[in-house]
Amino acid sequence: MTVAQIEAFLDVLTAERGAADNTTAAYRRDLSDLFGFLKARNIRLEKADKAILQTYLDALARQGFSVRTQRRRLSAIREFYRYLYSEGRIKKNPTDYLLSPKSGKVLPKYLSEVEIEALLTAAAGEKSTRLKTILEVLYATGLRVSELVCLPVVAVTDDTHHLTVVGKGHKERMVPLTKMAVAALEDWLIERQGRYRRESKWLFPSYGKTGHLTRDGFFKELKKLAACKTTIEPARISPHVLRHSFASHLIAHDADLISVQKMLGHADVATTQIYTHILSGRLKKTVEKYHPLAYSEAKGSD
Repeated sequence: MTVAQIEAFLDVLTAERGAADNTTAAYRRDLSDLFGFLKARNIRLEKADKAILQTYLDALARQGFSVRTQRRRLSAIREFYRYLYSEGRIKKNPTDYLLSPKSGKVLPKYLSEVEIEALLTAAAGEKSTRLKTILEVLYATGLRVSELVCLPVVAVTDDTHHLTVVGKGHKERMVPLTKMAVAALEDWLIERQGRYRRESKWLFPSYGKTGHLTRDGFFKELKKLAACKTTIEPARISPHVLRHSFASHLIAHDADLISVQKMLGHADVATTQIYTHILSGRLKKTVEKYHPLAYSEAKGSD
């Protein structure tokens, strides 16, 4: 059994489960790393048992890989061996009792509302309206950057108040836009028509190979804007931080989890629950400020 089996698994992942290109690429990297580990020990993929797979995972921890990376690798390995088992290529699934790496919950990084406002104000001062439009749309919708850069023009509804987005697993969802995002989008559509003479199906076209703005291209623009036009540390800025900011601010303003889940495109509300860290912080401050016992303790009374 060789790397060809990994490719066969990835084909199934794409064809039958609708896995996104980024997901497939991550699985390929993770499984190729395992393949190299086993090959160095003269162990074929189908001959790996629980002990050697656990040794591999333990090695990742010793090498300093983050818990998130370790869990992603474990997930890829489990999916791969389930596939081999279902195909009858192995008689026993060696991943059934593998130990998952443990750690404290990692809270999402996000910007404050003041920082978001500063970022939008800085983008408004740019010559082109494209960057401002992208930031307004991201903050209004919480889109993944991969979803945003691949938006076709037809994703914009006739009244420009909603976007039709195709997310993970090719699932379609409709997301509403704020008034600021609608205004920015309308300005961009006018600029886009004059800026790109040739026909393009993309909402944010470019002259590169993909025909549309890339994730890396946007990331560089975002970093440059933060570094040159705001006091926000560039290291704290990323497209995903904008997504976290969107969700965190909605929760902070009493949005319900189910609505936030639908807008983010999460398959399970459990994924969205990480943003309730905002509520936990607010509740703690409320108790400290208003609870009679907390008040008494602050005053030093009985």
